[in-house]
Amino acid sequence: MNNSASAPVPMVEIWRGPFLESIHAGHAVICDEAGQIVQAWGDPEAVVLPRSSAKMIQGLPLITSGAADQAGLTTEQLALACASHNGAAIHTDRVAAWLKDLELGDDDFRCGPQWPDDKPANHALIRAYEKPCQMHNNCSGKHAGFLTLSQHLGAGPDYVDPDHPVQTACLEAFEQTTQQASPGFGVDGCSAPNFATTLHGMARAMAFFASAHERTDTTSQAAVRLSQAMMLHPDLVAGEGRACTELMRAMNGKVAIKTGAEAFFVAIIPEKKLGVALKIVDGTTRASECAIASILVKLGVLDAEHPATRKRRFAPILNRRGIEAGSIKPAATLL
Repeated sequence: MNNSASAPVPMVEIWRGPFLESIHAGHAVICDEAGQIVQAWGDPEAVVLPRSSAKMIQGLPLITSGAADQAGLTTEQLALACASHNGAAIHTDRVAAWLKDLELGDDDFRCGPQWPDDKPANHALIRAYEKPCQMHNNCSGKHAGFLTLSQHLGAGPDYVDPDHPVQTACLEAFEQTTQQASPGFGVDGCSAPNFATTLHGMARAMAFFASAHERTDTTSQAAVRLSQAMMLHPDLVAGEGRACTELMRAMNGKVAIKTGAEAFFVAIIPEKKLGVALKIVDGTTRASECAIASILVKLGVLDAEHPATRKRRFAPILNRRGIEAGSIKPAATLL
C-alpha cells in the first residue's frame, strides 16, 4: 500500500535470454539506532502491513510481562514465537509439547488449520488420510506465545480479538518500537490483528531490535532475547529450503531476518545497529527474497557468492527440461 506521491522503484528484474521480461518494484528503508534513515528506496512513508515480519514485535509482551520466564520458555520456544514455520515435525512436535506444558490443546488455538509446507509432513498426512490441525499452521508458535501470555494475564480464550489484553499489549509494543501511532490493522491469515505502520516505522522498529544490546530497559532486553533466539535457531524460524533459514545460516548467526506475506521482509543487524524493512508492491516472494539478499550483500553482512545467496540473487531460471532460460537479478538500484 502506498498512500503518498513517491513511486516505488524497480528492485528486481526477470530476464529471459537477452530480454527484460518483468520488473518488480518496491520500497525499502535502512534505519540506524537513532531511527534515522541511512538509505531508502521508493517512499519511506508508504503505509504497509508488515504481516509476519512483525512477529518479533508481537513477541515482546510475552517476555516483558514475565510470562516467558514464569513458563520457563526456552530459546527454541522464543524462536518459534517469531516463526512462520513449515509445519515439519521439528516445529509441530515442539508446539505440541508447549501446549501440553500449558495444559491446553489444539482446540485452544485460534489460528486455523493449514497444510504443512514441509513435504514429508504433508505427504504423511495424505498417506494417513488425515487432515492438518492448527499446530501445522505456520503461525502456531506465535499463537502458543499468545496463549502463554493470555494464561499469565488471566485473560479470556479469544486472544485474537483486537480488544483482548494480548492484542492491546502487542499494539503497545508495536507503537513503542515503530515510534508511530498505528493507523489501524488488517486481519492476518492466522486471524490475529496485523497493525499497519510506515516502512520507516518498521525499519525503525528493526533498528530498535538491532541496537537493543546497548540498553538495559525491559523491552530492549526482551528484544535481545528474541533476536538471539532467531539467530540461534534458524531452522525453527522457517524450515529447510526457506530463505529465512538458509540466509540466516549463511550469515553465521549474526543477523536475524524474517519474511512476511505479500513480499515483506525485515532484517536485524546487531553488529551494525541497523534495521531494514522492504516491501515489493506486487506481493511476489521471489522478488522480496532477491531484494533482501541484495541489501544484505550491499551492507557487507551476506556473502554474494554463498549458495544460499546465489539461489535467490543472480539465480538461473530453468525451463521444464532443466535448461537455463533466464535469470532473476537485482535492479541497478540495489547494486
